[in-house]
Amino acid sequence: MSQQALIELNNLEKRYELGEQTVYALRKINLEITKGEYVALMGPSGSGKSTLMNIVGCLDTPTAGSYILNNKEVSRMSDSELSDVRNREIGFVFQTFNLLPRLTALDNVALPLVYAGLSKKERTEKAKEALKDVGLSDRMNHRPNELSGGQRQRVAVARALVNNPSILLADEPTGNLDTQTSKEIMALFDEIHKKGNTIILVTHEEDIAQYAKRIVRVRDGVIESTGNAV
Repeated sequence: MSQQALIELNNLEKRYELGEQTVYALRKINLEITKGEYVALMGPSGSGKSTLMNIVGCLDTPTAGSYILNNKEVSRMSDSELSDVRNREIGFVFQTFNLLPRLTALDNVALPLVYAGLSKKERTEKAKEALKDVGLSDRMNHRPNELSGGQRQRVAVARALVNNPSILLADEPTGNLDTQTSKEIMALFDEIHKKGNTIILVTHEEDIAQYAKRIVRVRDGVIESTGNAV
C-alpha cells in the first residue's frame, strides 16, 4: 500500500446466492484512492456503483477480497465495528438530504457529534463553524422546511464535515436540485476539496462527474476504466 493511500480495494467481490444461481454485483475490483483525491464513481443503473459505494462507506461488506481504509482492514469487521468506523471516518451526503424535519439546521449538523460524545457547548460551536463554512450562518435556526433545496443540501454537507472525516462520500448530491443550484453545490465541493478533503462522488451524470479530478467508470460489476476528468 502506498504511503498516502487512504483506500485500497484488492480483488473485491460482492455476490448474492439466488437459489442455485450466483449473481455478481462486483467482480475483482482493484482500486486505490489517495488522501486528498477527488474521485467520481460513474456508471449506469445496475452497474455496481451503488454496491461499491456501500462497501467503501462501510454500509456493507464484501463477499471476498480486502478493503483497507486508513491502514485498517475493514472488510471483516463486525456491524458495530463498521458503525464506529463510519462515524469516525466517513461523512455522507445523500440525494434526499436526510435531514430531521423537527430539528433546526444547527441541531441537524450537531447530531453526529452526540455519538462522538462531545459536550453540548462543543457540539454547538463545531456545528456553527461547519454551517459558516458552507455559507449558512444566517440560517442556523431554520428548520428544513424553511430552507430551499440548495440550502438543505448545504446543511447536509455541513453535517457530513462536522466530524472532520477522512472521506466525504456524496451519493448523487445534485439529484434533487435544479441546474443552477447543482452548480452552486458542486462549487462548494470544489472549495472543500481545495482545503485538502478527500471526496468520492457517486453519479450517473457526466457533467457532474467532470467536477472530479479522476473518474472511475463501473459497468457490469467491474471497473471499465479509470482516468483523469477532461
